Amino acid sequence: MKQRIALKMMVAVLACSGSVMAMNAQMASAPKVAAGTIIEPSKSFGDGLSSFEKQLMGVVNAMPAEKYDFAPSAAIFVPAEKTQYDGVRTFGAMVLHIAEANYYYGSALSGTKPDVDTKALETLKGKEKIVAALEASFAFAHKAIGTLTPANAFESVRGTGTRASLAGGVIAHGFDHYGQLCEYLRMNGIVPPASAK
Repeated sequence: MKQRIALKMMVAVLACSGSVMAMNAQMASAPKVAAGTIIEPSKSFGDGLSSFEKQLMGVVNAMPAEKYDFAPSAAIFVPAEKTQYDGVRTFGAMVLHIAEANYYYGSALSGTKPDVDTKALETLKGKEKIVAALEASFAFAHKAIGTLTPANAFESVRGTGTRASLAGGVIAHGFDHYGQLCEYLRMNGIVPPASAK
């Protein structure tokens, strides 16, 4: 049980550190803007989504096609580890989950219906199809975030959830899984591209 909690904490720390690294990289490469300048919400959240997209696409492209069905199992841990791995998503399934979430958040924040059957994404197989689906979901999410304005960003969508909080949600949710996918790469002897720099 303690090892399971430690593993969860490690994944959470890695996900958070990935988010911080991405935000630092975004801020370092961003054009100089005077403090106090009002930035359009579509620009601010759009830049955050672009930063996440760049990090994630590096990871999904780094994993070899034959490893898209990889999922952690008890076999790769010490025999004393008692964690159950039934139902753990494969690398490809997690990438498709992120694509589905991009559509979900994008649709919720913009009111635009996805142009694909998001439930059918779960049936996709093979790196090429999965990566193409992810790229399409990012295009949809960018369009959705592009609808944010100072006037509508803090409109309620569901309860206290606003368009802006959903835009932040797509990025935060994605980085959570980004951290997990980095661990999947490392379990296969691959250094995540952002760590290799």
